[in-house]
Amino acid sequence: MSAGGKAPRLGAVVLTMGNRPDDVRALLDSVAKQDGDPIEVVVVGNGSPLPEYTGYPMTVRTVELPENVGIPAGRNVGIEAFGPAGRDVDVLLFLDDDGLLPNTDTAELCRQAFAADPRLGIISFRIADPETGTTQRRHVPRLRASDPMRSSRVTTFLGGANAVRTRVFAEVGGLPDDFFYAHEETDLAWRALNAGWMIDYRADMVLHHPATAPSRHAVYHRMVARNRVWLARRNLPAPLVPVYLGVWLLLTLARRPSPAALRAWLGGFKEGWSGPCGPRRPMKWRTVWRLTRLGRPPVI
Repeated sequence: MSAGGKAPRLGAVVLTMGNRPDDVRALLDSVAKQDGDPIEVVVVGNGSPLPEYTGYPMTVRTVELPENVGIPAGRNVGIEAFGPAGRDVDVLLFLDDDGLLPNTDTAELCRQAFAADPRLGIISFRIADPETGTTQRRHVPRLRASDPMRSSRVTTFLGGANAVRTRVFAEVGGLPDDFFYAHEETDLAWRALNAGWMIDYRADMVLHHPATAPSRHAVYHRMVARNRVWLARRNLPAPLVPVYLGVWLLLTLARRPSPAALRAWLGGFKEGWSGPCGPRRPMKWRTVWRLTRLGRPPVI
């Protein structure tokens, strides 16, 4: 339980580029229907003006950024809107602007989970397509992803469908601003695990989101490659950096991307080595062992 034996206080961050106004309102409606105390929401306009969101039982504040600063930096702005490292609340939900919470007990399940386990730092929700109910394999944050209905401890989480204890941000910092898009969740997850926090994938906490391909983003291949290099350079013990990146180079080639996609990937891979990656804080070897025991050693 949080201080004083009370249930954890929840806030929520919604990042939007302003091009899905109806989806944002549907999401806010689903947040308003959650059981328990109202959840204060901050909507961050990533380079876009925002309307006023009125008529809800909870407070909905807006922050308008003059330009698109990327996903991690935009979400960091949302965190700071709740005070330094989000300290005005105990837990922050991060919800995609085109998703919604189909069940009314998700917030209460979050409160119960964080209250019951003081070392639980992050919860990754199950993402399900609203039409088919299916969960894409890539949305199950573990290697053994064939059964999305199985909850488990994991080593990373989904960026737009999660809940994070704000003490995690206070201890290890926020998302890496410079990543802009891709792998920022794993960077935070590795730092949280290294600090002793745990991460759960919860199949019973659901966010509805249309099934999509990540490659729909024009910058996908370049950002994925560049940020994977940065992820390794920032977080892995030196002997594991070439192993991890070598494995991913081979996996990428084995997937036979199109010539254009491969050029973009190789360009991003080179870019990841050619410039600064941010502060280097290699994880402890015991954290490497923890990741391995959890089913995902940091070489893949």
